[in-house]
Amino acid sequence: MHHLAIMNPSWKLLPKILSREKTIESRWYKHRIAPWNRIVAGDTVYFKDSGKPVTVVAEVEKVLQFDITSNDILDHIIDTYNYGIQLKNPEKRDWFVGKKYCILVFLQNPKVIEPFKIDRTGYGTGSAWITVENIEKLRLT
Repeated sequence: MHHLAIMNPSWKLLPKILSREKTIESRWYKHRIAPWNRIVAGDTVYFKDSGKPVTVVAEVEKVLQFDITSNDILDHIIDTYNYGIQLKNPEKRDWFVGKKYCILVFLQNPKVIEPFKIDRTGYGTGSAWITVENIEKLRLT
């Protein structure tokens, strides 16, 4: 399975993925949405900054999913995995208010690829994660 992760360009995370400083992509949600239960070890994640072409790819080493039912679980996730996630302000917890689910995608073998643009038609303009059988389905020709 292939996944497209759309990143906030102001956070400058793609260079951190490539340098292996960021080894975990985290997604925090109010509802169980993609990639919840749709991503496994061996899958491929393509990365792009919003408004830019796809430029980075990595393999999924493992995935952890959490139901955040208490502040203790949230604290555990942040305290245990922040180094790999590279949260900008892990001590600023107001960003996590209302989030009930967390997905941690452990990355391996990141690399730069030939840039390509995508067509998100049918996936919603606000989607920051898209799961497809093959990335070619999204590639603009």
